[in-house]
Amino acid sequence: MQKESKSLSSLYFLIAILVAVIAYSVFTYFNQKRIMKKLTEEEFRAGYRKAQLIDIREPNEFDGGHILGARNLPLSQMRQRYKELRTDQPIYLYCQNETRSGRAAQLLHKKGYTDINCLKGGFKQWSGRIKKK
Repeated sequence: MQKESKSLSSLYFLIAILVAVIAYSVFTYFNQKRIMKKLTEEEFRAGYRKAQLIDIREPNEFDGGHILGARNLPLSQMRQRYKELRTDQPIYLYCQNETRSGRAAQLLHKKGYTDINCLKGGFKQWSGRIKKK
Protein backbone atom coordinates (compact mmCIF):
# COMPACT_ATOMS: atom_id res chain seq x y z
CA MET A 1 0.00 0.00 0.00
CA GLN A 2 2.78 2.44 0.90
CA LYS A 3 4.60 1.60 -2.36
CA GLU A 4 1.48 2.47 -4.38
CA SER A 5 1.12 5.76 -2.55
CA LYS A 6 4.74 6.65 -3.24
CA SER A 7 4.49 5.87 -6.97
CA LEU A 8 1.18 7.75 -7.18
CA SER A 9 2.71 10.87 -5.63
CA SER A 10 5.67 10.53 -8.04
CA LEU A 11 3.21 10.40 -10.91
CA TYR A 12 1.40 13.53 -9.65
CA PHE A 13 4.75 15.30 -9.35
CA LEU A 14 5.68 14.41 -12.94
CA ILE A 15 2.27 15.55 -14.18
CA ALA A 16 2.68 18.86 -12.31
CA ILE A 17 6.10 19.37 -13.92
CA LEU A 18 4.67 18.59 -17.36
CA VAL A 19 1.77 21.01 -16.85
CA ALA A 20 4.20 23.73 -15.72
CA VAL A 21 6.40 23.24 -18.80
CA ILE A 22 3.39 23.35 -21.13
CA ALA A 23 2.01 26.47 -19.41
CA TYR A 24 5.39 28.21 -19.68
CA SER A 25 5.67 27.29 -23.37
CA VAL A 26 2.18 28.60 -24.12
CA PHE A 27 2.84 31.82 -22.19
CA THR A 28 6.16 32.34 -24.03
CA TYR A 29 4.55 31.71 -27.42
CA PHE A 30 1.79 34.29 -26.89
CA ASN A 31 4.16 36.78 -25.27
CA GLN A 32 6.51 36.60 -28.26
CA LYS A 33 3.56 36.94 -30.63
CA ARG A 34 2.52 40.12 -28.79
CA ILE A 35 5.94 41.81 -28.75
CA MET A 36 7.39 40.68 -32.08
CA LYS A 37 5.88 40.86 -35.54
CA LYS A 38 6.72 37.88 -37.76
CA LEU A 39 7.24 39.05 -41.32
CA THR A 40 7.16 37.07 -44.54
CA GLU A 41 10.25 37.34 -46.71
CA GLU A 42 8.49 39.91 -48.92
CA GLU A 43 7.49 42.06 -45.91
CA PHE A 44 10.99 41.69 -44.47
CA ARG A 45 12.59 42.81 -47.76
CA ALA A 46 10.27 45.80 -47.95
CA GLY A 47 11.42 47.23 -44.63
CA TYR A 48 14.83 45.98 -43.59
CA ARG A 49 16.83 48.63 -45.45
CA LYS A 50 15.20 51.34 -43.32
CA ALA A 51 15.75 49.40 -40.09
CA GLN A 52 18.48 47.88 -37.96
CA LEU A 53 19.07 44.48 -39.56
CA ILE A 54 20.42 42.14 -36.90
CA ASP A 55 21.62 38.58 -37.37
CA ILE A 56 21.53 37.02 -33.90
CA ARG A 57 23.27 33.80 -34.85
CA GLU A 58 26.76 33.02 -33.58
CA PRO A 59 29.77 34.48 -35.48
CA ASN A 60 30.63 31.19 -37.20
CA GLU A 61 27.06 30.95 -38.55
CA PHE A 62 27.18 34.60 -39.64
CA ASP A 63 30.51 34.08 -41.43
CA GLY A 64 29.02 31.09 -43.27
CA GLY A 65 26.47 33.38 -44.92
CA HIS A 66 24.20 36.26 -43.91
CA ILE A 67 21.73 38.72 -45.41
CA LEU A 68 23.56 41.53 -47.16
CA GLY A 69 23.75 44.54 -44.82
CA ALA A 70 23.13 42.59 -41.60
CA ARG A 71 25.06 43.24 -38.42
CA ASN A 72 26.00 40.31 -36.21
CA LEU A 73 24.82 40.63 -32.62
CA PRO A 74 24.67 37.05 -31.28
CA LEU A 75 21.95 36.13 -28.82
CA SER A 76 24.69 34.90 -26.47
CA GLN A 77 26.01 38.49 -26.27
CA MET A 78 22.66 40.32 -26.37
CA ARG A 79 22.50 41.07 -22.62
CA GLN A 80 25.85 42.88 -22.78
CA ARG A 81 25.45 44.56 -26.18
CA TYR A 82 21.76 45.50 -26.55
CA LYS A 83 22.61 49.19 -26.03
CA GLU A 84 24.29 49.15 -29.46
CA LEU A 85 20.75 49.18 -30.90
CA ARG A 86 18.73 52.35 -31.26
CA THR A 87 15.30 52.53 -29.66
CA ASP A 88 13.98 55.01 -32.24
CA GLN A 89 14.38 52.71 -35.27
CA PRO A 90 12.72 49.42 -36.14
CA ILE A 91 14.72 46.27 -35.42
CA TYR A 92 14.64 43.41 -37.93
CA LEU A 93 15.94 40.21 -36.36
CA TYR A 94 16.69 36.87 -37.85
CA CYS A 95 18.33 33.66 -36.73
CA GLN A 96 18.52 30.24 -38.34
CA ASN A 97 14.87 29.27 -37.84
CA GLU A 98 13.05 31.83 -35.56
CA THR A 99 13.70 30.26 -32.14
CA ARG A 100 16.49 32.57 -31.01
CA SER A 101 14.72 35.59 -32.53
CA GLY A 102 11.87 35.10 -30.08
CA ARG A 103 14.24 35.02 -27.11
CA ALA A 104 16.09 38.11 -28.38
CA ALA A 105 12.78 39.94 -28.87
CA GLN A 106 11.74 39.19 -25.29
CA LEU A 107 15.03 40.53 -23.95
CA LEU A 108 14.88 43.67 -26.11
CA HIS A 109 11.25 44.30 -25.15
CA LYS A 110 12.20 44.18 -21.46
CA LYS A 111 14.87 46.79 -22.20
CA GLY A 112 12.36 49.20 -23.77
CA TYR A 113 12.49 48.38 -27.48
CA THR A 114 9.09 48.31 -29.14
CA ASP A 115 9.34 47.98 -32.94
CA ILE A 116 10.71 44.43 -33.15
CA ASN A 117 10.27 42.33 -36.26
CA CYS A 118 11.45 38.85 -37.19
CA LEU A 119 11.93 36.95 -40.45
CA LYS A 120 9.34 34.16 -40.53
CA GLY A 121 11.17 30.86 -40.95
CA GLY A 122 14.56 32.44 -40.30
CA PHE A 123 17.66 32.54 -42.47
CA LYS A 124 17.10 29.03 -43.80
CA GLN A 125 13.95 30.33 -45.57
CA TRP A 126 15.74 33.39 -47.06
CA SER A 127 16.03 33.28 -50.85
CA GLY A 128 17.57 36.72 -51.37
CA ARG A 129 21.17 37.80 -51.72
CA ILE A 130 23.63 36.72 -49.07
CA LYS A 131 27.21 37.55 -48.24
CA LYS A 132 29.80 35.01 -47.13
CA LYS A 133 33.13 35.80 -45.51
